[in-house]
Amino acid sequence: MRSPVVLGIESSCDETGAGLVADGKLLGHAVASSMDEHARFGGVVPEIAARAHVHSAMPVVRAALADAGLEMRDIGAIAVTTGPGLSGALQVGVAAAKGLAYALGVPLYGVHHLAGHVAADTLEHGPLPDPCVVLIVSGGHTSLLLVRDLARDPIVHLGDTLDDAAGECFDKVARVFGLPYPGGPAVDRAAREGDARAVAFPRPLTGPRDDRWAFSFSGLKTAAARWAEQHRAAGRPLPVADGAASLQEAVADVLTRKAVAACVEHGVRTLVVVGGVAANSRVRALAQERCAAEGIALRVPPLRLCTDNGAMIAAVGDLLVRAGAEPAPLDVSVDPSAPLEYASLVPRAGAGRAAVPELRRTAQAPAGAR
Repeated sequence: MRSPVVLGIESSCDETGAGLVADGKLLGHAVASSMDEHARFGGVVPEIAARAHVHSAMPVVRAALADAGLEMRDIGAIAVTTGPGLSGALQVGVAAAKGLAYALGVPLYGVHHLAGHVAADTLEHGPLPDPCVVLIVSGGHTSLLLVRDLARDPIVHLGDTLDDAAGECFDKVARVFGLPYPGGPAVDRAAREGDARAVAFPRPLTGPRDDRWAFSFSGLKTAAARWAEQHRAAGRPLPVADGAASLQEAVADVLTRKAVAACVEHGVRTLVVVGGVAANSRVRALAQERCAAEGIALRVPPLRLCTDNGAMIAAVGDLLVRAGAEPAPLDVSVDPSAPLEYASLVPRAGAGRAAVPELRRTAQAPAGAR
């Protein structure tokens, strides 16, 4: 039997996304962004984001259906981001998903946002190798993971960010440099005209005594800010292009150095790089260069699937359906700060942490998991 068409809904931050997936294939998707409304504030304003989701949720679902050439009655299951993210924004997406699931009489699945980023790659390159190392790098998250069966197995964290994530570092330094929000794309554009060797920015947590797999970008952010302040205090023009290129090189160096080393140490032959910062040109190029040198296969989703979107949530829902996971109960809620442990995330209203579904209770941790 063919798997049902899964509608995925994403509303964790400032993008409202809907996607349709069946049997691992992307059928159609659409995204509406409220980024322009946040730009004048230099960052995402939660209340503005939540209101934008209210206005965009159903139009985006209809646009995704039109893109796929499908109708509402063709939807066989619904998956929705239940965390982490902005509480109000998540609530809008979950409310829309519950309403549609009830009206259509189809099962509903709660999905962890970061697992969605991991699954986004499967829509372009097929099933994930078992095992693979995954580098998630975005505005709010930088994590190095060991992934086996995404739908069934626990996700093993090799290392996470201790403070600012890579994307957050880009956003904050871009503001100091006088570049527009969002900072990541602005830094990438400015860096094209700069010299990556112009400024010797630090490479945090890459020393022999540091945690090998953890990340920290707060110190790098501070170093870049002080460099800019010194130029301005001396009355010198700020060489923004050189600063952007040097900052981007430092971030890409740390990310790819640790990710490739993790593959080598754990005997894994595939590295998957996902999340919004995976769209950065230098991160992609340096990852390709270092993976090729070590004989490691590199998988990076296309640019349209790197940033938040509903297709990635539908991809997780499709995996859960095919794995026989239990649907979410009617009282599924949101967890804005949920840790990434499993692809399925089913918080219960007023119950704290999510209950573990039957499929997950029987999953075995990978050898050497810690």
